[in-house]
Amino acid sequence: MRGVKKQDLPQKTCPVCELPFAWRKKWEKNWNEVKYCSERCRRSAKVSQAPASPEQR
Repeated sequence: MRGVKKQDLPQKTCPVCELPFAWRKKWEKNWNEVKYCSERCRRSAKVSQAPASPEQR
């Protein structure tokens, strides 16, 4: 990815916030596994996927 213009970087859409995000150097080795644009989206996705807790009395 060296020498590539920012507008030419690969992009994905975050399934949580539905905003596009571009390739980052820190994702170079695992870009195929990256799903979320940020830690915040990753954490909120886990919370929404958790099974519903029983009602509290």
